[in-house]
Amino acid sequence: MSLRSIASRLKPLGYAVNAYGRRALASAGLAPAHPPVGLVIERADWAIRWWGSFIAEEANKVRPDTAWVTTNPSELTSGVVEFGSQYQWVEWGRYLSPDCHFVSTYFHGKPEDGPQVARHIDAFLASTPRLSRIVASATLVRDRLVGWGVPPEKVAVIPIGCETNRFLPPSQQQRLAARERFGIRPGEIAIGSFQKDGDGWGAGDVPKLIKGPDVFLAAVERLSKDLPVFVLLGGPARGYVKRGLERLGIRYAYHYAPDRDELAKLYHPLDLYLVTSREEGGPMALMESMSSHVPVVSTRVGMAPDLITDGVTGALVEVGDVEAIARRAHALLALPNRAAALKAAAREAVMVADWSIVARRHIDEVWRPLGVLR
Repeated sequence: MSLRSIASRLKPLGYAVNAYGRRALASAGLAPAHPPVGLVIERADWAIRWWGSFIAEEANKVRPDTAWVTTNPSELTSGVVEFGSQYQWVEWGRYLSPDCHFVSTYFHGKPEDGPQVARHIDAFLASTPRLSRIVASATLVRDRLVGWGVPPEKVAVIPIGCETNRFLPPSQQQRLAARERFGIRPGEIAIGSFQKDGDGWGAGDVPKLIKGPDVFLAAVERLSKDLPVFVLLGGPARGYVKRGLERLGIRYAYHYAPDRDELAKLYHPLDLYLVTSREEGGPMALMESMSSHVPVVSTRVGMAPDLITDGVTGALVEVGDVEAIARRAHALLALPNRAAALKAAAREAVMVADWSIVARRHIDEVWRPLGVLR
């Protein structure tokens, strides 16, 4: 049977063609080599990789064979090319085919973050005439871009997503088992921190100050004066925080989750999660905590002001305010009668970031207006 006859039989039945079959049909002139939307992700198994993989997966549930992911932008010669990192866009954009519609995320970054970031922002802003759309994860970032002169109609505010069906509130049995697993004693207050906050992908002994590891250490030190604090660490490059906790004499455990299911279990023993960053795009841990019924105290960065109503779905503080972090942490921990309502409200608030909704918004607000979807 010829490829043409196979394609003619499959098309009316609505079958999506896999990558192998698509290449075979493309070689016969019956289909493009790739789906119309290419999402450029990073090789590292971290946030940008997950971002692209989940959007493509969910988009293809809605519209089969719409999107695919690649770490090699040179493969993309037509359709929509969406970069998960604005740094990748600045590096690669000028080399790619002008036949493409270019989209880039811009999740975080401001000149005050350092001279290297400032130079990148200048390069990004110079490149924006070639971008059809820019996706910002937060209102704060959208307003920043518009203030820098980016046309408002070019910016779509679409949150970074969350697997709300994976990051679920634990049962009492799951919570107790997780606390026993990590050696958390009865009565100890388990505080979570799962972000990458050290330079590079090694031990992370040099702090990445934009992520606020120094603020985190100062905050848990302050809390430890009044509470029996235990810190649960996850993520790569946490050497600076580990050494700091050892210096302070604060009990902790560290576990690098090998997969997303294991990461979800890290939230089970927690009483509180702290986001102490000076700049963020999400972070993903913010949504994962809220989805898992873990109360959050966060600085006013990234998506936190969009998702947290102070005192209702969590707590917001100004960047660098250690005393405010400790004060608001005490307030959240002292709400036994309202804790269930706060946790439920937080999970409801984060549902706008479910990956299925995020993918549909990319289809409707970014890709379809560019005319590549039939």
